[in-house]
Amino acid sequence: MANKVERDEVTGVETTGHEWDGIKELNNPLPRWWVLVFYATIAFSVVWWILYPSWPTLTGYWGGILGSNQRLDLDRRMAEARAAQAQWLEKIATLDTEAVAADPELLSFAMRGGEVAFKENCAACHGLGGAGQFNYPSLADDDWLWGGTLADIEQTIRHGIRFYDDPDTRDSQMPAFGDILEREQVEDVVQYVLSLSGRAEDGEAAARGSEVFAEQCAACHGDDGRGMKELGAPNLTDGIWLYGGEPQDIRAQILKPRHGVMPAWQTRLEDEVIKMVTIYVHNLGGGE
Repeated sequence: MANKVERDEVTGVETTGHEWDGIKELNNPLPRWWVLVFYATIAFSVVWWILYPSWPTLTGYWGGILGSNQRLDLDRRMAEARAAQAQWLEKIATLDTEAVAADPELLSFAMRGGEVAFKENCAACHGLGGAGQFNYPSLADDDWLWGGTLADIEQTIRHGIRFYDDPDTRDSQMPAFGDILEREQVEDVVQYVLSLSGRAEDGEAAARGSEVFAEQCAACHGDDGRGMKELGAPNLTDGIWLYGGEPQDIRAQILKPRHGVMPAWQTRLEDEVIKMVTIYVHNLGGGE
C-alpha cells in the first residue's frame, strides 16, 4: 500500500516526512536550471585543473596541458623589460648620482624608475609621494634631519639610520633628560622650545628654560634651536615635528626620547636603483 502523501497546511507543498520540534521539512527541490549550472561549474573546474597548473605531486605540481604559468610569464616580461632598459641602467650604474641628475635623458628615466622603486620599498613608511606620516618624516618638504643634497640622501638610503648591521649607518642618540633634569626644569625647557616657534604659554618659564637649553641642548640643536644636520638634530623653530609639536609631545621626547630606525638599502636594492630613488626623492620638492 502506497504511503499517504502529507502536505503542509499553509503552503500546500509536500513534506519529506522529517520533523524537528514541530517544524516539518518541505519537499522543495532546487530549480532545474540551478542544478545544471552547479554541475557545469564542477565540470569547468575539472577542465581548468587539467589545462592549467593545479594539483601538487610528489616531485612538484601538475603543470597543465597548456603549460601556462603566470609566474613564468611575469618573469619573462620582466626580463624583456629589463633588457630594453639595459642601456639606461648601465649608464646609471657607471655614473655618480650628480652626473645622472645632470643628464636630461637619464634624469627622466631615473625619475620614473625611482618612483616605481619608491612605491615598492619606501611608501609603506614615508607615504605615497613622500608625504610622510606620524613618526615617519615627509620627504616632500624642505626640512631634512640629515641634509637634503643628493649625496646626503644617497648616504641615508644606502646605509640607513641607526641600522647597526651597517657600520656606516647614520647615528645619533638624544639622552633621556628625565634622568638628568628636575621635573621643573623639563617643564621650563618645554616652554622655551614652544617659544622658539612663538607658542610659549609661560614667558617666565621659557626664560628659565633658555638657560637649561643652553647648557643641555644647544650642543646638538644649536644656540638658536635650528638644529644640526651633521648630528641629525631637528630644527625646533619651525612647525615641522616628527613626533608631535604639542607640549605633551615635546615633554615626552625630552623625558624619554624616541629614535627612529631606517634600514640600509644597499644590500636590498641594486646600485642603479638606489641612485634612481635618490634622484626621485631629491626631486619631490624639498631637495637641497
